[in-house]
Amino acid sequence: MTEVTAISKFACPGCGGEAVWTPAKKSLVCPYCGTVSPAELKADGTLIEENDLVSALRSIPDDQRGWEAQRKTVRCQSCQAISVFDQKRVAQRCDFCGSSALLDVNDMQAPIRPGSLLPFKIAEGTVREDIRRWYGSHFWARSNLSDKALTDTLHGLYLPYWTFDAHAECPWQAEAGYHYYTRDSQGRQQQHTRWEHASGHVSEDFDDVLVPASKGVHAALLSALEPFPTTTELVPYDAGYLSGWVVEQYQIDLIQSAQHSRQRMDGLLRQTCSSQVPGDTQRNLQIAPEYSAQTFKHILLPIWLLTYTYGTKNYQVAVNGVTGKITGEYPLSWVKITIAVILGLILLFIFISYSN
Repeated sequence: MTEVTAISKFACPGCGGEAVWTPAKKSLVCPYCGTVSPAELKADGTLIEENDLVSALRSIPDDQRGWEAQRKTVRCQSCQAISVFDQKRVAQRCDFCGSSALLDVNDMQAPIRPGSLLPFKIAEGTVREDIRRWYGSHFWARSNLSDKALTDTLHGLYLPYWTFDAHAECPWQAEAGYHYYTRDSQGRQQQHTRWEHASGHVSEDFDDVLVPASKGVHAALLSALEPFPTTTELVPYDAGYLSGWVVEQYQIDLIQSAQHSRQRMDGLLRQTCSSQVPGDTQRNLQIAPEYSAQTFKHILLPIWLLTYTYGTKNYQVAVNGVTGKITGEYPLSWVKITIAVILGLILLFIFISYSN
């Protein structure tokens, strides 16, 4: 069994704490914020870090970390969200899941400071009314939700995001299929496909590809809240914008987010390349993207979040704090669903009876 010799300490690029080698992940893992720093084990048992992004992160000076204001930090023991807010505020429940199990983590070293943010544009009163209407527009939701709408649990939050820019040159190749038709001995038309090799090249510039770094809001809701006008309306970070608001500290670090952004860019390139394949159908599409001019930003984006428990399940409704777009979860009314199924069966029985 290979032993790891700790010749030197490795600082976490996310929070500055001491990262430790974790054999299961074959990486350096920070016990404080969870940042994973790729590394490899040399023959003599020592470690070398293998990701250039780690060095880029470590070069960020201390004066670009922290919030530029006295803030209090707590971690929810239920949903693991890290909330940051004004020191004078006393947190009793988590704004993301409602749990009262909060742990003070002010001994955690300062995170990378956001470079910019989008200020709130949609007022709280407007959001409350919009949520009530949103509930009322969903027929399969429980009826009492449209009346109560549970808007007393509404909170305004700034969520952490990473954005990535890049230029991509992407050659592709595939098999393009062309349909043609023949008739069999009984005159019935038969479809056949002739396959031909096809290739091409796509050049693409990516601007502000968003990767959320939140653990407090359900991932599917964050995806549905996009787009945010990050390319036109971002303002430089100023601690004054956060006064009176709760901020979630990022827990999905830059290294992981960069990997996610690459996967998202690869997916978008695949769609573009697929649209260029000629013919009626295609198969075996292969892309080989090369990226350059890669840059990133750490930003904060505003959302209104409503969290509630119905029965034994937690639900969230999120509102884009700039555009007002609403997305959310709600408990289904099984009474309505049961009645609909019974009516459907009755109509099916009537149809079958008349058909016979």
